[in-house]
Amino acid sequence: MSPKMMDAPPAVFRVADAWRGEWMGPSLFRRGGSTLHYVGSAHSGANPAVPVGAVVNLNGVLLPGFTDHHVHLQLLSATATTATTAMADAGLSRLIDLGGNPDVLATLAEPDPFAAAVEYAGAFLTAPGGYPSDRAWAPHGSWREISGADDAELAVAEQLAAGASRIKVALNAAAGPVVSDAVLADIVAEARAAGLPVVAHTEGAGEAARAITAGVDVLAHAPYSEVLSDALIAQAVAQGQRWISTLAIHSDAGAEVGALEIALANVRAFRAAGGEVLYGTDLGNGDQRLRLSVAELDALELAGFDQTAVLRALVGGFGRGRWKKRVTWLAERPTVLAPLGAQLAAAQSIAIGDLEAVSA
Repeated sequence: MSPKMMDAPPAVFRVADAWRGEWMGPSLFRRGGSTLHYVGSAHSGANPAVPVGAVVNLNGVLLPGFTDHHVHLQLLSATATTATTAMADAGLSRLIDLGGNPDVLATLAEPDPFAAAVEYAGAFLTAPGGYPSDRAWAPHGSWREISGADDAELAVAEQLAAGASRIKVALNAAAGPVVSDAVLADIVAEARAAGLPVVAHTEGAGEAARAITAGVDVLAHAPYSEVLSDALIAQAVAQGQRWISTLAIHSDAGAEVGALEIALANVRAFRAAGGEVLYGTDLGNGDQRLRLSVAELDALELAGFDQTAVLRALVGGFGRGRWKKRVTWLAERPTVLAPLGAQLAAAQSIAIGDLEAVSA
């Protein structure tokens, strides 16, 4: 399928079903530029907002574009350009890179109608000698050591200037030194002043607690080093912190024993307290396919997510979802009679300008 330009002509589409935080049934959408706007129900009866004969009928069902909220494009065996195109073909509309060389990532994030959209955090901000500076897999320029408060200000400014849409800080005490509480506070303050959220990799006893206390916006992994207290989880929820799932990585060979059980316990408690979990795979970590991860989707169901919760995690938690540039297409609405992951694995990401290609 060859996506058309994003300035495709206006059109109205009728689809058998659509998901906008809940299943809407037969629905009408209007294309305006690169955005698909929900018009209303397409149940029998004329819609006064739609001229007679002006509707294109679509096969299948539509959902907002799916996002993998944690990838590392530079760590893939395939070229990053090939990967972003392959992942669009396999159902992902947006990829959030959480650690890489910002100059390389800026090039990958250039708009491409054939590929999933890329947003990125730029380099890991870390303590001198901290994770991942000593890792053979870490590409040149993918980490930035922070020596103090003034350096934190400069490092945040560098990522912002390189086009970063969020800041990533490494708090991995299990792998080496980490920044002090004071420097962490400086990073959060500088990012906030720049209008950027802060994402933290937390690993080791007490590191998730430090991130929560510092007001970090997103945890790059559901905490897996220790079971968090109810009070700490309540604090995270109260301040609107989000967690990226990455549960399936704990099933890989070499994963820390017990990490999956700890992560599942924390996710269940976090959700029970009202916390929001986002779908993310840590793609580039281990041998993962360039598509929606059935293993990650199955892990979310294992954590107690129903269909609605899984879909919210995939679209970024926004009830109305994302309907810009690319949307998700499925041949039919998922049922409760089969595992959700296997059904969603058939999803395709379709450019807004290419919807006619799936017309009846």
